[in-house]
Amino acid sequence: MTVDPGLDVRRLAAAARSILACPHEVRLDVDGLDDDAGLPEAVVELQDHGGRPVVSCSADAPLASAAGERRAALLRLTSGLGREGSPDRDATLTLSGRLEVLGLEQCECCDEIRTRVGLQIDAVLLSRASSPDDAPDRLRVRVPVDAFASTEHDLNRGFLQRSTDHANLCHQDELRRAIASMTQTRAGEVVGVHLADLRPDGVVLLWVDVTGGHRTHLRFPRTATSAQQLGELLRSQLHAGLC
Repeated sequence: MTVDPGLDVRRLAAAARSILACPHEVRLDVDGLDDDAGLPEAVVELQDHGGRPVVSCSADAPLASAAGERRAALLRLTSGLGREGSPDRDATLTLSGRLEVLGLEQCECCDEIRTRVGLQIDAVLLSRASSPDDAPDRLRVRVPVDAFASTEHDLNRGFLQRSTDHANLCHQDELRRAIASMTQTRAGEVVGVHLADLRPDGVVLLWVDVTGGHRTHLRFPRTATSAQQLGELLRSQLHAGLC
């Protein structure tokens, strides 16, 4: 399958990276391993490292052994972008390649030593989730691997959505204290905070306090060009405890 020269490769690569950063469902098929090999547990911790899918698993898991043998693998992800039922969800990303061991890490919540496993990608395909399995090749679009891995897509839509969801779900205390400091009120008077429309150059803040609902657009002093820079800007402008 060749790349259609009439397609907007940059837009397709951005869409593909967004699905990798924000999947709804994930399936990893590894040559020689079946569904009973503990793959779902490993895939739960899927991360996008510059366009390379990375998971972790127990050091003695079959997946770790398969990565040590550089076995072929197929990673299928359905889109988690937007709201459930929206057209953005009707997309599937398929990545093929070979597994490789990236190193060892200690689990943050226990003393278990885990193996970090990456997928060295050799093909990227976009398709509609609603398309049947026997759909013709013209309904599947190939995305060049180098475009998919470009750093210009590091701050993709999916990454920004996942970062926003994480902050809203896991850092309410820090966000409430940030709003209290900005508005010179007590944290106890801030009922709830919601980040919205996070972008490399700013974020919209929505909050409710004892006087009602409020909204403001916080502009960063500079535009972030990487995930690390975006995190630093959020922490410096809002609260040091954000991650």
